[in-house]
Amino acid sequence: MSDDFDLLETNSNEKTEKVDVNWGKAIDTMKSKLAQEDDPEVRQKILNATLDDVVHMAEKDRTTLLDAIKDLTDYQDEVGILFEKFSSLNATEQKVIDDAQKALERARVELEDAESKPNTWWNNLWGRKSKIKKAQDELKAAEKTRAAADNKAKAMFQARIESADVQTLLSELSYKSQAAVTRLKNRELEIKEVEDKLQDAIVEATKNHTKALEKKKEVEEKLEEQYALLKQARQELEDIADKQSTEYAEAIGKVTGLEQKVEELEGLKNAYTTLAASKDSFVHKHNLTIKVLTSLRSNLQTHRAKLKSDTEERLKYYDGYVVALKARTDQEFAAILEHLGVKTDEHIGETLAAMHTASAKARQDMMDNIPVHEKVMQGVYSSYAEALQEIRAKDIDIQKNFAERYGIDMKELFEDYYKAEANSPSGDGDAPEGDSNPDAGDDDLLS
Repeated sequence: MSDDFDLLETNSNEKTEKVDVNWGKAIDTMKSKLAQEDDPEVRQKILNATLDDVVHMAEKDRTTLLDAIKDLTDYQDEVGILFEKFSSLNATEQKVIDDAQKALERARVELEDAESKPNTWWNNLWGRKSKIKKAQDELKAAEKTRAAADNKAKAMFQARIESADVQTLLSELSYKSQAAVTRLKNRELEIKEVEDKLQDAIVEATKNHTKALEKKKEVEEKLEEQYALLKQARQELEDIADKQSTEYAEAIGKVTGLEQKVEELEGLKNAYTTLAASKDSFVHKHNLTIKVLTSLRSNLQTHRAKLKSDTEERLKYYDGYVVALKARTDQEFAAILEHLGVKTDEHIGETLAAMHTASAKARQDMMDNIPVHEKVMQGVYSSYAEALQEIRAKDIDIQKNFAERYGIDMKELFEDYYKAEANSPSGDGDAPEGDSNPDAGDDDLLS
């Protein structure tokens, strides 16, 4: 396994960029929002979940992520983190900041060039002062643009993530987590530097404490000597009987001098005592501060190590989540296609079945219409036969009448009319009705 697995490694040799922190209420706000995420119906949702439910749950995930990222972005402002140091800007958003920074650097260079020209009458004649003034104005404008670039990029970023999908939001959250790991490590280094300074301060304070005690002891020894001398001088002063003598005045001067020395030494003793107490106090204060900072640094290491490790795992976890969402969409798409296919099959089946049914019914209608047609035609034939029978009967009567009245056989005349067969038997005019059979004509027509 690689040696760089140590998650708690803190390299104090790395250069770090300190960030001034202005703590606000953002953390409490985010913790409060996260605390509201507990849902007692989660189990029931899982038990009764459908693919449509997952869509709403995924949208809730997206909304929660969006709110969290907005809060984190606002939190950056409150704690003084530079926006572009803690957010994954796209090319367009980063270009706003980069262009403003480049313009600022160019303006600084142009102002330096303008100011570097010698202040001679010739250069002034060619507009040196006006060029400097112009360069100064351009620098102020560039500084103003650069100051506003972060906010402009931030507004573009917020507008972009407003409609971002879950995958983009998860990537943004992962980026912020990775940036936080770096930030925590930098904070650890900063704390370690302060700890080292405090350790040095403890050593220095301990030395000064020791020196103060040594000086105090020296002063106390001198003070004892001066107290003894002062006591002796006061005794000598009392022993002088002539209070108006020069000897008495000298004794008073001696006592006064010794009293001044004692007072000075008492002052020094008090000073060294106070100094020793102060240094001793700061040794304890520095020790306490180091303990607190070490505890904080240890906690930061724990958070950083966990966040670093968890972020690496979350990237895989998030990948699985995103793929699962895509698979859900594909599954829904397949289900839609399957549904459409089934419906299409049903419709085609209905159409084919309708075709078969319609064809069968048409056949049945055709078959049903045959007897009707035959019945109609039978009526037609029957009427025709009946009419023909009446005509033939009347013809027989006419032939008989002509035969009786005129003795003329009308048969030949009517043969041409009826187009009878050539071999049809010819009857006598006296008995034409003998061969007449109206029913025979009906049988021929309906056979």
